Amino acid sequence: MRLLRVGDRGGEKPAVLADDGRLLDLGGLLEGRDLDGSFFASDGISRIRTAVAEGALPELDGDGLRIGAPIARPGKVVCIGLNYRDHAEESGAQPPAEPVVFMKASNTVVGPFDEVLIPRASTKTDWEAELAVIIGRTARYLESHEAALDCIVGYAISNDVSEREFQLERGGQWDKGKSCETFNPLGPWLVTADEISDPQRLGLRLWVNGQPRQDGDTKNMIFEVVEIVRYLSWFMVLDPGDVINTGTPAGVGLGGYPYLREGDVMELEIDGLGRQRQTVGQA
Repeated sequence: MRLLRVGDRGGEKPAVLADDGRLLDLGGLLEGRDLDGSFFASDGISRIRTAVAEGALPELDGDGLRIGAPIARPGKVVCIGLNYRDHAEESGAQPPAEPVVFMKASNTVVGPFDEVLIPRASTKTDWEAELAVIIGRTARYLESHEAALDCIVGYAISNDVSEREFQLERGGQWDKGKSCETFNPLGPWLVTADEISDPQRLGLRLWVNGQPRQDGDTKNMIFEVVEIVRYLSWFMVLDPGDVINTGTPAGVGLGGYPYLREGDVMELEIDGLGRQRQTVGQA
């Protein structure tokens, strides 16, 4: 299934995109709740699947409606750095022996077509097309990849927007170059895990102003999705609704392309997960 949230910022309505292209309203089924961690933890996906199969959901007119992030504000956004060998190489870093972990502020998450803002005093705002993993049940001290897979409710496209000077040249940790407002467009929808037979066989691509910048494949990850989830669960509890950004392939501005400027347009896609488009503005 493809789950999404539509409407003005702060007033999004949960919906499901049916196989025939119809947009179905989840408002009645959710009874005022949102697509968030508590809903996933209460086996909400099964209830949606049953309602769709029974034809119990009313159609929603989506014409002109903004598409928001497919989940309500996550508890945390955990990110994995340097997880593709070609990106580590273009960054001048050695491939890591263990996952490089950093965090993004949860309020960076915006819709897939929302404006991305260059921070004030920024000259090195960059893009990163990534596969996002959404957690559906609590993950704590997982012992196996099978257990990790069982904790994943779905996948989405993430643009891990980054300010490289803030991240790499201003001292401290990476987070301050990753947590500026609008720095995590997510969506357009959450594709449930059962729809993705192998998360390590997904092509991902990004363009800036129509020019190709990134063209990679998740098969080239250093640490695979299930290992990332298993590994993280030994350092922090992953809660339902948490988002994990799993890294980006080569082709970012840090690797030699011009950084983003006001008026630029980013477009990105991942096989089976849809497409995003953001225009760049100035904070």
